[in-house]
Amino acid sequence: MDTHITTSGMNARPVRVLRPRRVVPGANPAPAAGGAAFWSAVLGPQALPAEIVAALQEIAQTRELPAGSLLVSAREPSRELCLLARGDAALGSASADGAFHPERSVQGPGWLDASSAWLGSNPAQDAVALSDVQLVTLQRADLQMLMQRYPELGRRMVLTLAQQVQSLTLATHDLMHKDAEGRFAAWLLQRCASETASDGTITVSLNERKRDIASQLAITPETLSRLLRQLSRKGLIYVAGYTVKVLDVAALRALAGD
Repeated sequence: MDTHITTSGMNARPVRVLRPRRVVPGANPAPAAGGAAFWSAVLGPQALPAEIVAALQEIAQTRELPAGSLLVSAREPSRELCLLARGDAALGSASADGAFHPERSVQGPGWLDASSAWLGSNPAQDAVALSDVQLVTLQRADLQMLMQRYPELGRRMVLTLAQQVQSLTLATHDLMHKDAEGRFAAWLLQRCASETASDGTITVSLNERKRDIASQLAITPETLSRLLRQLSRKGLIYVAGYTVKVLDVAALRALAGD
């Protein structure tokens, strides 16, 4: 079933998005917006000094929004940085017929738009909520004043933007030089951050719908299902519901071209 984006008064045509994605049982809860753990998650793993966390909490605006809400509009110049504190969202574009075309997904905590406010330009993509979400926004002018007061915050923002540039560059490289199987192998390896089990396997939870994963890899959901079967037959992975066990990391890396 489709749902419609709520534009919250923006001059934009409502667009259709797919039903909100399922919540995976046992998924780790996102750190609370405004807390030290949240800011460390979006500005680097090292804990920020308490005074910087307190200053960020003072300028951050937090909103609870339902699934289908338009979180970032590519039709309006941006003056604020947008983060997803909790929930799931898709980045993509709305077509003339009113349909939303997802290109990649974001699971909170994560950045939805950390760049266009600095340029004073329109965001490159729309962002819509795939589930009920908690949105955090930072006015550019307020954040700029804090960065001048706290050089460490400025350094963290530069690193954040650099990481995003690197991630997008690698994604572009993969699309141009790797086949579908190689791209999917690389996608799995990026998510092998879970603890290694006693038998040497690594478990990856599919917190995203297959359709969303396929969009990130520029393939169809049917192709993704075929790739899961292929890698299972090769003995590289074992699929059980929404969990993938990586059985042979070395072989997966070779397939990904790493």
